[in-house]
Amino acid sequence: MWEEILEVLSVVVIPSALKFFLGPIFGFLRGYSIVIRLAGTVAGMMLSVVVFTFFGDLIRVAIHKWFPPKKKKKRFTAGNRRIVTVWRKFGMAGVAALTPVLFTPIPGTIIAVSFGAPRNKIFLYMFISAVVWSFIINGLLYYFGTSIFPDFMLPNDLPPR
Repeated sequence: MWEEILEVLSVVVIPSALKFFLGPIFGFLRGYSIVIRLAGTVAGMMLSVVVFTFFGDLIRVAIHKWFPPKKKKKRFTAGNRRIVTVWRKFGMAGVAALTPVLFTPIPGTIIAVSFGAPRNKIFLYMFISAVVWSFIINGLLYYFGTSIFPDFMLPNDLPPR
């Protein structure tokens, strides 16, 4: 049983914590059920949201300690302006909605924390966004996955669609 849990963690949860799309894709290619992929994808995103909401400052200090910044970065870049525009127009809900598809979980959480959103709001909006996008991505893989991926990548026990 522990081996199966660790396998799901390494195949679905951890990749979803780093890049949201990876968990559903790896889970599909491994042949996991859609329920496991849905739960693992949401758990992966929420894992990175919790870690970077509570421990983001400690992680930043440790990274700067190991790799000191070489020079000051520009503050007003085109990407930063777009993020500020999204925040001003849509607030925390907009950042959370774009996090799985555009920002990925780690930068999306860092953006929300840096704008000073309350933790309970970050958790709620990120959870709702993770559930919605998890259903969309895993649903698309459920219906179109066998036609997207080549036959040699698919598990042998997948039914043809």
